[in-house]
Amino acid sequence: MKPIQANIKHLRTLKKLSQERFSDELNWTRSVVGSYEEGRSEPPIDRLIDLSNFFDIPIDILVKNDLRKAKDTSFIEVGNKRVLFPVTVNEDNEDLIEIIPAKASAGYLSGYDDPEYIEQLQKIKLPFLPTGTHRAFPIKGDSMLPVKDGAFIVAKFVDDIGDIKNGRTYIILTKDDGLVYKRVYIPEGDTSSLLLSSDNKMYQPYLIPRENILEIWEFTCCINTQEYDEKELKLSSIMMLFQELKVELEAVKRM
Repeated sequence: MKPIQANIKHLRTLKKLSQERFSDELNWTRSVVGSYEEGRSEPPIDRLIDLSNFFDIPIDILVKNDLRKAKDTSFIEVGNKRVLFPVTVNEDNEDLIEIIPAKASAGYLSGYDDPEYIEQLQKIKLPFLPTGTHRAFPIKGDSMLPVKDGAFIVAKFVDDIGDIKNGRTYIILTKDDGLVYKRVYIPEGDTSSLLLSSDNKMYQPYLIPRENILEIWEFTCCINTQEYDEKELKLSSIMMLFQELKVELEAVKRM
């Protein structure tokens, strides 16, 4: 079975459309839909364009990729649009994660809901990751020390803003600020905003309206791209760093 015939039936089923309703939506006949899904014929370019526009999925993804392998979290609602996040798998059916290049991170705000943008991102395999859709984001600046400038945060896509865990760190995509990596707190009695805080206390925390949040990704692991200096690895230096960040440390007593 070719990907396109499987994809037509799979995507139609996801939208809970009968063949008759689906054919009406596209102004096709039911027999045409049946012939494509059963592999008796293949859609010409004009009908591939119809499918691409209807599902908001690029033609090359429809033709080349078996979308039945996509996880449920590969689809999210952005406004009134259903957008595909292709979950890429290798020849062993292992999930791959997309990497947002540091130089291109500024363009993520305009490309996050564009399947073609996501599809062209480089991909890697990290076999120790838990299940779910993951992506690697570049970190700039020193607001989240000891995470260094140039590091990558690998994070898991959060479907529902209500699943945020108070005090955990997240990659947040906002309408105004683009990508930020912050520790997130849920203000008591406030259901309309979130408090974003830096671990480096030189930066002040700030509130952001929930309606301005486009995507949320929960921290899974950090990949450093720079070697630590010898002095940075000394216990005294680490203690000093936390003291400068005003992080309270509790001594651990040896048994």
